[in-house]
Parts: sequence; structure tokens; C-alpha cells
Amino acid sequence: MQKFRSWFKLYFRETDKLLFFLCLCASAFGMLLVYSATKNGATKLIPSELRTMIIAVAAGLILCLLISFLDYEVIIRLWPLVAIFCVLIMCALFIWGSAPPARPDARSWFDLKIFYFQPSELVKIGFIITFAVHLDAVKDHVSKFTTVLLLGIHALIPIGLVMATGDDGSALIFMLMFLGMMFAAGVHWGYFAAGFAAVAVAFPAIWALGDKFILNQDQKNRFLAILYPDLYAKNEAFQQNRGIGAIGSGQFFGQGLFNGNYTQSGAVPENQNDFVFSVAGEELGFIGITLIMLLFAMFFARCYRIIMRQTELRDRLTAFGLTVILAMGAVMNLAVVMGMAPPKGVPMPLMSYGGSNLMATMLCVGLLMNFSRTATGKEGSIWKESS
Repeated sequence: MQKFRSWFKLYFRETDKLLFFLCLCASAFGMLLVYSATKNGATKLIPSELRTMIIAVAAGLILCLLISFLDYEVIIRLWPLVAIFCVLIMCALFIWGSAPPARPDARSWFDLKIFYFQPSELVKIGFIITFAVHLDAVKDHVSKFTTVLLLGIHALIPIGLVMATGDDGSALIFMLMFLGMMFAAGVHWGYFAAGFAAVAVAFPAIWALGDKFILNQDQKNRFLAILYPDLYAKNEAFQQNRGIGAIGSGQFFGQGLFNGNYTQSGAVPENQNDFVFSVAGEELGFIGITLIMLLFAMFFARCYRIIMRQTELRDRLTAFGLTVILAMGAVMNLAVVMGMAPPKGVPMPLMSYGGSNLMATMLCVGLLMNFSRTATGKEGSIWKESS
């Protein structure tokens, strides 16, 4: 018992309690907003969306604490199994995949009856682990052409599988993770310049031939709706226009929690999910939005601190990749809600309704807490102490 108490004290002292607290605050804020967005259409005291979110948050917090305790070296040594698992679970979608009512165009979920599980959320974490190991193994010649080519093939496997299931939003996040980790690993800037130039040159052809290969007309209209929202107000721009209207109606102090006209009437589709930010804007106003932004700013500042404390390239790249998942999810969600990007089905981390995304986000936080605990000067101290 004495040994357990000393271990617990050591674990508690080394755990990043502020990061965990910020995660709790964001989750609680999100559950409050989801309840406001769904309570009027619910047939029970606790709406089904909120019930799913509570279960996901509770399970996610347990996973977060467990993963923060595990020896990360063990996870790293199992990277081949992680890679195989990620490929198999994505391939399983082609057999057993389902499309929820809100996203009938994408078979990217498993219907678990209790909630829909999106495996690409786990694959993002698996990709970061395997890609960090790959980058660490080739760090001495990371800018060699053959090395960059193999790294690109590594990234194209999950990107291709995710796109094949119809989840373009997650595919874009995979691409951003790939580019961010390549940049952080020190790949020569010329490869990035060449890649962006190739995309710019190829874009007219992609747009012209998109109906047959990449972009269908509906996807094109989503891009056009950003430039001409009034022309597409009844279709592609409808949700975004309503979301912007809800945010604007909140003004400085908001209309009051549970009192927003747009929110309580269900005028903004999916405002418990991808457009949960519109609930905050309408009911809590500029004050509420500012509090959310400050919360996320503190959260990502803490993540940055964890990244910079890592001495090993592999660990720094992994922590960086985990932060990119969360940061890009937040940025892309805000861009969509504010009408600056086409809807891609990207939820707000920790705040939007969605079981698989919440649990995967908690896993990311748990791994970041693990890195914080084993940072400079304390590598594996709990494990050394316990041994």
C-alpha cells in the first residue's frame, strides 16, 4: 500500500493537471451547448445526443488517464501492429460501413446501435505514431528524393482509404498532418514549393474534369457557395448562412442560454454537431465566444509547451502531430461555420456531439499528458520508480 501511495503521488506530481483540467472544461462547455441545441426536439429529459456525449466523455476520460500512465516505449515497439490494425479497420468499412442520416454520402462509420463509430478518428492517431517512427528512422537523409517518395506513399495509404469511404474532411486533416510533420522533421522547403506549384497548375484541369475523377458538381457548388452565398442560399450555402445569422444575432452578450431563436427553433441544421459554435455565438454572444477562444488558446499553448520539452525527434514529432489533429480540427470547423470554407463534416474538438471524435480526442490528450510526464529530466521516472 505504501508503494502504491508513493507511486500515485509521483504520478499525480508529474501529470499535466492543467491540460487535463482544460480538457474537462471544454468538454463540459460542449455538453452544455449540445443540450441547448437538442433539448427542444427531445422526447426524454436527457436528449439522446447528450446521453451519447456523456458516455463518450466518461469513457474518453478513463482512456485518457490510462494512456497517460502507459509506457510510451511499449506503444512505439508495437508500431507494425498499429499500422496493420489501421489498414484492416479502414478496409472493413467497405464491407460493414454505414452512413448516418446526417451524412448519407459517406460510408465512414460502423453502426454500433448505441452510437456510430468512425474508425478514421483512431487511424489518425495510428498514422501519427507510425509516421513519427518512419521520420525518425530516416532523419539523417530525410530530404533525399527516394525518402520523400516513400514518406509520401506512407501518407497516401490512409488518405486514399479515407477518401474512398467518402470522408473528404478527414482526408484533408490527414494531408495537413502529413505536411506539418514533414515540415517539422526538416524536409527541404523545395518539396513543399514544388507540391504547391503542381496543385496550382493542375487545379484548372481538376475543376474541369472533376465530375469524372475528383470533384463532383455538388462539391464544386460548395466551393462556389463561399464566393456567392446569395446565389446558393437555398441549397449549398443554406446551413452556413443560418449559422452566420445565429452568431450575428447573439451580438455582445448573447440572447441567453437556452433562449436563442435560431438554436431553439432548429433553424441551423446540425447545430449540435459541426455547427455547435453557432449555438455559443447566439446564446452567449461575443463574451461566450471569447471565453471559448481563450480556453482553446490556453489548451494549445499547453500542447506547444509539451512539444518543445521533448528531446527525442520521434517524441517531438508525435506530440506535434497530435496537436495538429486538434488544432486543424478547430480551425477547419471555425472556417466552415464562418463561411470561409465549404462544409466538410469536421467537428469542433471536445465540444461537438460525436462519440468517436470525442474519444479519439481524449486519447490524443492522454498521449500528450504521457509526453508531458516523461519530458526532459523525468524520462520514465514512474516506471523506474516502480521497478
